Amino acid sequence: MLRKTILACALSCALVLSGLSYRGTSAIAFAQTGSGSDLYRLNYFSNANTTGAPDAAVRIANPGAASNEATGDNGDLCAMIFVFSSDQQMSECCGCPVTTNGLRTLSMNKDLTSNPSGSGAKLQNGLIKIVSTQQNGTAPSLCNPSAACSPTPNLRAWATHVHGANPAFTATEEAFEGSNLSSGDFASNAGLVARCSHITASGNGAGQCSCGTDN
Repeated sequence: MLRKTILACALSCALVLSGLSYRGTSAIAFAQTGSGSDLYRLNYFSNANTTGAPDAAVRIANPGAASNEATGDNGDLCAMIFVFSSDQQMSECCGCPVTTNGLRTLSMNKDLTSNPSGSGAKLQNGLIKIVSTQQNGTAPSLCNPSAACSPTPNLRAWATHVHGANPAFTATEEAFEGSNLSSGDFASNAGLVARCSHITASGNGAGQCSCGTDN
């Protein structure tokens, strides 16, 4: 039996933008208020790449509130995605464009856990973090999770949770939870951007997730 639970988070945030540098890469410093926002979201996954288990999905939507007719900003954003193993190691990362009023759907098995960094095995359980940012590249690579970018709230996300066979695998869907994001979490030497840059530095493609379908 499929149960679908959607959790809504509607908490305010404020961004204070200034320059921040670390080991040759510049990023944006910011402050955030509240216990969660549309800027930084996270969720867990389980039973990925498991025999007999269905593939889970992550869905990311852009409500379009970041658009500004006065400045000509169309509101298109990037979902900077960071996938962690259950022992807190970043396994994959990627940046996926999400257009205003658009929906992006990613496969857990094919897009988010099929290309682990180094010689790591495909993950079965772990954590997904998504940061909503302005686009920081040019076509066709509009979103680069290992380069300087400006966090900008608006994206929403949901994930399928696959539960163990008892007697059969079941699935539910839940919204990503909002959380606070500091410059230390995101743009420091040990932050998400730097860790993504480190795992993708080999140039062989390992550690880079893919963006699924835009539909």
